Amino acid sequence: MAEVKNVQEQDLNQLLKVRREKLAELQAAGKDPFQITKYDVTNHSADVKDQFETMEGQTVRVAGRIMQKRVMGKASFCNIQDLKGNIQSYVARDSIGEESYKDFKKYDIGDIIGIEGEVFKTKTGEISIHAGKVTLLSKSLQILPEKYHGLTNTDLRYRQRYTDLIMNPEVKDTFIKRSQIIRAIRNFLDAQGFMEVETPMLVANAGGAAARPFETHFNALDEDFKLRISLELYLKRLIVGGLERVYEIGRVFRNEGLDTRHNPEFTLMELYQAYTDYHGMMDLTENMYRYVAQEVLGTTKIVYNGIEMDLGKPFERITMVDAVKKYAGVDWNEIHTLEEARAIAKEKHVEFEERHKKGDILNLFFEEFCEHHMVQPTFVMDHPIEISPLTKKKPENPEYVERFEFFMNGWEMANAYSELNDPIDQRERFKDQEEQLAQGNDEANTTDEDFMNALELGMPPTGGIGYGIDRLCMLLTDSAAIRDVLLFPTMKTLDK
Repeated sequence: MAEVKNVQEQDLNQLLKVRREKLAELQAAGKDPFQITKYDVTNHSADVKDQFETMEGQTVRVAGRIMQKRVMGKASFCNIQDLKGNIQSYVARDSIGEESYKDFKKYDIGDIIGIEGEVFKTKTGEISIHAGKVTLLSKSLQILPEKYHGLTNTDLRYRQRYTDLIMNPEVKDTFIKRSQIIRAIRNFLDAQGFMEVETPMLVANAGGAAARPFETHFNALDEDFKLRISLELYLKRLIVGGLERVYEIGRVFRNEGLDTRHNPEFTLMELYQAYTDYHGMMDLTENMYRYVAQEVLGTTKIVYNGIEMDLGKPFERITMVDAVKKYAGVDWNEIHTLEEARAIAKEKHVEFEERHKKGDILNLFFEEFCEHHMVQPTFVMDHPIEISPLTKKKPENPEYVERFEFFMNGWEMANAYSELNDPIDQRERFKDQEEQLAQGNDEANTTDEDFMNALELGMPPTGGIGYGIDRLCMLLTDSAAIRDVLLFPTMKTLDK
């Protein structure tokens, strides 16, 4: 086996050596492709194919990477790939000249070329370009994976996304869709009167979510900073400042594990709207999801892993207490004390920690028995106060708050509140969070005094919501893992 590997490495090294020798020959002949600074592209491959009836016989200039090449004496075919697909070109010695044809025959799979020529259809009916001129724009010194086996090694695909994009058209389609999803979100919110803003990534106090932050040191100020874990507290400051509808789409960083739905840096969209509550956020979410799916996919029915989810129907709304009653058979309205909550948790084999209060245990029941049932679009409302430090209490039942989590496919897709704007209550909640921190909950928040100062100036009743963009992209592109919708996911460094 070792001998086979050594032979393969020797063969590969020889092929790489030949490519560099070809480049050296071109440079010695004054034909260095890296000296070319631009190429005026008039059309992409898909344009030529889609508009063939009007473009037949016209001269076009396309550019892309050689993916196939068949040399047949005085005439050859090559297939080049660009942003929108690929197209065949017929390259004949008599059309491009003897010297150019001689050069063309030495070009390698992976080289980037420009082709100028007439649009026509071959005898077999394939729309092609009859080359009148071929220009080498960049020499590929590496070798692409073999076409028919492609790039299938998942780890390598994530590490070398550039190769993945070249070899796997469906991957390129996924990231084009991701861009369209974000554009559709912006278009929807802009039409609703929201203003896009930007807030700091380096913060002294990382709050707004239950997560452990990354820490860094700012040399110029000789101070420790954290990378933000959410966008919430700065966006709420802007609501205080009178910017009534704001949103931000940006990276946040959470120092936690890696799995199919979690990456330590991910894209979050948060928005805040003055003079509304969590019911307003439900309506906005329902409308936005429908709009984005229709814009990007052309339908409100999406299929993920063979399961159809219908965004066209009214989204279900259920309280967390009712969900636990429905799926776990436990009526939390009958659980009055922490002791009773612990007893039923032990009976139902739900693991909890000593620091967990009654509301924490309710949430553990929901995670254990209910989440996976939330396949169709569902708003799970009215969370316990213990897990919601930034949310308004329900006036009729202060053990619970005006909060919902939006679920699809058994995943949490969004988290929303009627935002807490009572500074006295907020300070008490921060105090409780700091006690949890002291008890070992390293995801608890600490008091943000500047945010408290903003709240004391006065914040109007406000609805707020955070959407995980990456999970939305997973659903709309039928992608199995979060790394499939991140161009460059976080990876462990390879041993050198």
